[in-house]
Amino acid sequence: MNTVKVAAIQIASPLFDTPAAMAKGEEMIREAAAAGAKLVVLPEGFLGGYPKGLDFVISIGSRTAEGRDLVRRHFESAVDVPGPETDRLPEPSAEVGAHLVAGVIERSGSTLYCSALFFSPGDGLVAKHRKLMPTAGERYLWGQGDGSTLPAVPTEFGVLGTAICWENYMPLLRQAMYAKGVEIWCAPTVDDRDQWQSTIRHIGLEGRCFVISAAPFLTRADLPDDVHPAQGDDANTVLMGGGSVITSPLGEVLAGPLRGQEGVLLAEIDLNDLTRGRFDFDSAGHYSRPDVFTLIVDETARPVTTFI
Repeated sequence: MNTVKVAAIQIASPLFDTPAAMAKGEEMIREAAAAGAKLVVLPEGFLGGYPKGLDFVISIGSRTAEGRDLVRRHFESAVDVPGPETDRLPEPSAEVGAHLVAGVIERSGSTLYCSALFFSPGDGLVAKHRKLMPTAGERYLWGQGDGSTLPAVPTEFGVLGTAICWENYMPLLRQAMYAKGVEIWCAPTVDDRDQWQSTIRHIGLEGRCFVISAAPFLTRADLPDDVHPAQGDDANTVLMGGGSVITSPLGEVLAGPLRGQEGVLLAEIDLNDLTRGRFDFDSAGHYSRPDVFTLIVDETARPVTTFI
């Protein structure tokens, strides 16, 4: 297989309404698969919802009853991994033999994690990555992942890997994934800034890999009426403007960025471009200097309690 069609789905995830998000996701996954996509990537927090613009009524040293109830709603919208949603989510892509990478808010015990899940058409859920470092205000909502969830997932058309949103700015994480041989880099995000486009193009060029970045398009209308984001309460207020994009191993834009609407972004990628691109640069191979620089990655799981 020298060429394969891939897709980034730009979708709004109705906040605190996981069944509605699931229904929209299934429809758009089927649309991508019907167009021939063999790999489909969904945004950060697609299931569980990314609470853009909410402050959870918190300040340093102080929490409120209102904020605690918003956290409860966020927690109840999250998904168990594995669980009913992860059993159902890959069904539309499996019907036509497509792989799926989806951003979710994962519930584990009483802690939430921002995660990316890998599904194969034959085996369902095959791998999970938990965001290592939640960004800014995300840190009072979500726990930190550890080195045990840094998967490189082989498929019939290449090795898949992921970094979620601003994890893509972590150079040591990037180098670890390059060393794992990632060929198609999946980047679920909520970052809709112009600068994000430079980040995605750089990763393609630095890693000599294809990059698929899926971002949400979200308006105030996708939030419950009793939730008031900082950006404003007009129904047409855009909270996340999209920017999904697909780039090549030389950092060229193959599709996108898609802005201002929901949609399925498609690109036909030539897998021979991986070898062509690494001819003159391979950060984990012939362009490395292990006599000068080394990176040690601890992939040990870090449970709070171990019973022996």
